[in-house]
Amino acid sequence: MQTRVAFLGPEGTYAEKAAFTLAELEKLSDPVFVPCVGLRSVIDHAAKKLCEFAVVPIENSVEGGVTATLDGLWSNQELFIQRALVMPIQHSLLSNGSIEEISEVLSHPQALAQCNSWLNKNLPNALQLPTNSTAEAVRMVTGSNFRAAIAARSVSNLGILKELAFPINDVAGNRTRFVLLQSQKVKRCGQIGSVAFSLHANAPGALLEALTCIADLGLNMNRIESRPSKRELGEYVFFVDVELPMKSNDLYSDLIQKLEPFCEHFVDFGAYPNTEIKLS
Repeated sequence: MQTRVAFLGPEGTYAEKAAFTLAELEKLSDPVFVPCVGLRSVIDHAAKKLCEFAVVPIENSVEGGVTATLDGLWSNQELFIQRALVMPIQHSLLSNGSIEEISEVLSHPQALAQCNSWLNKNLPNALQLPTNSTAEAVRMVTGSNFRAAIAARSVSNLGILKELAFPINDVAGNRTRFVLLQSQKVKRCGQIGSVAFSLHANAPGALLEALTCIADLGLNMNRIESRPSKRELGEYVFFVDVELPMKSNDLYSDLIQKLEPFCEHFVDFGAYPNTEIKLS
């Protein structure tokens, strides 16, 4: 039986590579990869059960949380994280023309931001244009001598575009964490537990009371992100990751039990393994 896996398309994105790797790690049965336009569409494919799984970037070491993913998860609280994958990200500047001809640079907003200093130094007059994905940027610049795309180096190996510069990301250790989503909760152990919540009231000490639950259990909080609730100014949703002892979910269960009473809305995305890929 085929297993459908949605990812941010078109083909050739970092997300596609992450989807292939996550499917292999999870030993998914006969995976079929479904490219989608936009991160919300990827998440919707899993939420509406158009696909059994979805792969989305959730965090970058340079730019922080991927807001479209965080907002999509809060809007689709029936989704759970099955596994995480940390991938090194090295960007190339690709074009049909020469670097002296480039007046426009296209890529996903995260990729543009991760190469901001390089672009300001080497192409200060070039217009930066956001696209839905790095692969879409490649498609849009193909055949143009004055446009360049920021994308994976592997694209140049396909003979579509020439590589003008590599690597162009501002931070050598640039990494992105992708997560594998599904609509079915699977009880399992892992190195990370993820929750999201809003508080009963925007009052002094309210967030501190909630976070004290983590410290009281001796758990390390390795990520916290806030996003507007979109209901009123000053009201926020918090996304928290905690490090978990291996082969035990007892502490994570205790955390959920202690933290939930402090929250107006609470979402448990689950405990899951996290795999890191090193630069080859």
